[in-house]
Amino acid sequence: MEQKKWSLQIGGRILEIETGLLAGQANGAVTARYGDTVVLATAVMSKSASKISGYFPLMVDFEERYYAAGKIKGSRFIKREGRPSDDAILSGRAVDRTVRPLFNSRMRNDVQVVCTVLSYDGENDPDVIAIIAASAALSISNIPWNGPVSAVRVGKLNGELILNPVNGELTDGSLDLLVSGTQDKINMIECASKEVPESEMIEAIKFAHEAIGKISEFVGQIQKEIGKVKSEPALVKGTEEFENKIKEMLLSEGLAEALYDKDKKVIEEKTGAINEKISTFIKETYPDEVEKLKEIAGIVSEEVSDEIVHQNILEKEMRPDGRKLEEIRHIECKVGILPRTHGTGLFTRGETQALTVTTLGAPGAEQIIDTMEVDTKKRYIHYYNFPPYSVGEVRPMRGPGRREIGHGALAEKALVPVLPSKEEFPYTILLMSETLSSNGSSSMASTCGSTLSLMNAGVPIKRPVSGIAMGIIVDQKDNQKFKVLTDIQGLEDHYGDMDFKAAGTTEGITALQMDVKLDGVTIPMLEAVLIQSQKNRMEILEKITATIAVPNPEMSQYAPRIIVMHINPDKIRNVIGTGGKIINEIIDETGVEIDIEDDGSVFITSVDKQSAEKAQEWINNLTREVKAGEIFQAKVVKIMAFGAFVELLPGQDGLIHVSEIADKRVENVEDYLKVGQIVPVRVKEIDAQGKISLTMKNVNKE
Repeated sequence: MEQKKWSLQIGGRILEIETGLLAGQANGAVTARYGDTVVLATAVMSKSASKISGYFPLMVDFEERYYAAGKIKGSRFIKREGRPSDDAILSGRAVDRTVRPLFNSRMRNDVQVVCTVLSYDGENDPDVIAIIAASAALSISNIPWNGPVSAVRVGKLNGELILNPVNGELTDGSLDLLVSGTQDKINMIECASKEVPESEMIEAIKFAHEAIGKISEFVGQIQKEIGKVKSEPALVKGTEEFENKIKEMLLSEGLAEALYDKDKKVIEEKTGAINEKISTFIKETYPDEVEKLKEIAGIVSEEVSDEIVHQNILEKEMRPDGRKLEEIRHIECKVGILPRTHGTGLFTRGETQALTVTTLGAPGAEQIIDTMEVDTKKRYIHYYNFPPYSVGEVRPMRGPGRREIGHGALAEKALVPVLPSKEEFPYTILLMSETLSSNGSSSMASTCGSTLSLMNAGVPIKRPVSGIAMGIIVDQKDNQKFKVLTDIQGLEDHYGDMDFKAAGTTEGITALQMDVKLDGVTIPMLEAVLIQSQKNRMEILEKITATIAVPNPEMSQYAPRIIVMHINPDKIRNVIGTGGKIINEIIDETGVEIDIEDDGSVFITSVDKQSAEKAQEWINNLTREVKAGEIFQAKVVKIMAFGAFVELLPGQDGLIHVSEIADKRVENVEDYLKVGQIVPVRVKEIDAQGKISLTMKNVNKE
């Protein structure tokens, strides 16, 4: 392919897309450059149908390369990049959630999109560039896809919205909003914010969509110029006669009624029985095509179910479990249910239940983050688990996947703005959310459970946070007609058109996440969802604060206590000692944890109060400044002809001149003092060089 470049001015910088230079054997390949951040995106499609059945086999991989940032990472023995970082996984999810809705769900060709970060300038986030590059690669390829899409990041600093802010502006600002979409609609949102009101969030989304339209048009022009003719996809499709027969059977066997029950298990049993009858029909009627036709029947069942749910909600406002459109399921909140943990919160909403446990640790327990983009530490960490029993399934438990990492990150973002500063509360805070039962929005349940758990643990959060999952049903014939759903359950998430998660406080939004099943939603739809979600969040907050209104004034007796000291930074070496000898001696003797920072802050962590106080006194003695007039019981460490050196404090010696040993003339120092002897002394003076002069005269009387 001929090498070509296109450029667009956006956000005060040049977005450059290039083709024809790299990865020539991919179906589509582009490099996108913004600032000095460069991402290569490739798109490849198999020629035949995948062996995987049941869903469209799309793989999206986001590859960080440490050379992109000029780093060499790893241990002394392994330098190759290993498992993707959580940031890379989240970036890959953002690309996936943007491009996936624009594929035909019946398509069964394997499609793989790989976004590789080739250069990173430390300012322009590669996730935004990766979405644009992936869109361009798919658009110019022969892969059937209904793009293009694009993405931008929006920040807010000093009341002003910023398009594609650099990282420093994001850190200092109140908003970090990632938005993706087409020229007409928005199809993905990821947001972390510092209690931003809904009205301001809508403004930011509108601001983002203006730029998204320009970039999508730009990619569309590239597609028109060099795009390949789209191939015919391998679709899972039966004859019209067969699909109509399956539709007829589904309806006659009572699918419409089976989908409408408050109990998830009852729905599964009823729909399972219908599917079993259809399976039997296929085996008896088409014995040579059983597996193929069963998959087609499954797709038809999904489409008919989707149509039933849409029609009932749009025309009758009838939800599967009988709730009103704006009604939240029954909520129960509990705290302190485990005896030895530092804090617990159990949040149950309908059939969804999340248990969040808080563990408090020393400052030194912070998580070290070493990625292509950042080298930093985290003192607040939130993990989310989704075991198979939570949905009544059996499957291997092999660690967190993309879903768990994404949900954990969302719940973490939701709580960050209300956490106390390290100066107020120096603990490392680890939250673990266990999804015990799931039927819709376990991530928001874990957010609510986290608020309960933190307050139960005595963490002085500024305000409680609640979260809600919203949905939308859009009329496919008239896109202006839609219904907003509050607190969607699993079936409404599955057959609905949007999963919109909103978390925040009484003051505003702290986190958002949105995925869609269709090609996107409009600004009026988002505005309606945000307004309704704010009302619902306040309802949930009332349930939370009725259980625990403010953080507990006392922490659990099993939580460690931290004593904070501030010493002269020049004295840090006195505490550490040569090769860590002194600090290790303190730790071994007292059993505490000690963390020292460069500014002289010392954190002593221990479950035992007496041990912590012993370590504190020890460090005080090692670091405190001797003052004139103070009296010490000093140990003689060296005898000289002109006097004796004594140890006042560890590492601090002073001189008793021969003339200051007694009230009379002393001819021989050793007649009065011996090495190892403990004698009372008073600090006479400290000269400009810090030398300490002592006296023994009249000290016994004093």
